[in-house]
Amino acid sequence: MTSPLVKIRSLEKRFDLSGSLLEQLRFENGRFRRKQEAVHAINGVDLDVHKGETLCVVGESGCGKSTVARTVMGLLSPSAGEIHYDGERIDHLDGKAVQPYRRKMQMIFQNPYASLNPRMTIQQTLEEPIRFHYPQWSATEVRDKVHEVMHSVGIDPDWGSRFGHEFSGGQRQRIAIARALAVDPEFIVADEPISALDVSIQAQVLNLLMDAQESCSLTYLFITHDLAVVEHFGTRVAVMYLGRVCELADTKTLFATPRHPYTQALLSAIPRLEDDRPNHIRLQGEVPTPVQLPSGCVFHGRCPYANDRCRQEIPQLIATDGGGQVACHAVEEGRL
Repeated sequence: MTSPLVKIRSLEKRFDLSGSLLEQLRFENGRFRRKQEAVHAINGVDLDVHKGETLCVVGESGCGKSTVARTVMGLLSPSAGEIHYDGERIDHLDGKAVQPYRRKMQMIFQNPYASLNPRMTIQQTLEEPIRFHYPQWSATEVRDKVHEVMHSVGIDPDWGSRFGHEFSGGQRQRIAIARALAVDPEFIVADEPISALDVSIQAQVLNLLMDAQESCSLTYLFITHDLAVVEHFGTRVAVMYLGRVCELADTKTLFATPRHPYTQALLSAIPRLEDDRPNHIRLQGEVPTPVQLPSGCVFHGRCPYANDRCRQEIPQLIATDGGGQVACHAVEEGRL
């Protein structure tokens, strides 16, 4: 297999909750102690994204999937780990050193209304990244490029003089996609780009993303919690729980034979018309807080197969017979 376009190794991200030094001090047992707390959003994530594929990252709210997306794009600085793009490490770059990768890597945000500048027309919004990354282009070349990308996403170029609030949610998301495509990227991170749209509009935007991938040879890191979308759109799927990847496999294999107990519970929750009496897996217990991570496997408190090893030792991703990877002691020991 060829080397991945994007390689993530041992990625961690912590958000400090301690505040200032005075806020960290606690008076306990007759003396002051310094207490530091942090949200452990990502805890040792390893992922490869290969050229031309769509890697979907799924999981419940708060599992860290959007934090992974923002850290890969450089919007957040990692607390530990490495991010490589096309064989070059990029997580430590800044200033002019990172600029070439900004053009190659673009992002589509969840809320297009918030990501579009309300004071700029659509023409200005689409021209801005082109002028920044291609300063040598003439005004005519920039204008022609804007018209080209607007046509490609189904937006009338005559609407360029309008502002973002004058469009519907689906139209705004098309504009956000056009902005990402305007600089001819190789890799696009889509952070739940259809979650705020109606179902009929979701299908249009998904088809637009697939057409753009085919025509422009794009690679996607697609963040979502909609498993029906993943089954339709994804090449491979990474399932996250509390900041860790618990299973990774190609889409058909994962939906046909999920191995991790959390993946099994997640897929059982998909509503299906043919099921008169769906057999949902009901997990016990509460989701642990990312401020105080549990020891061992982060899922052991809700897992019906957990034993003492699960409570003490963090499972690592191991290869499965279907070509995927799973982080589960029960699978490794043959108990599941």
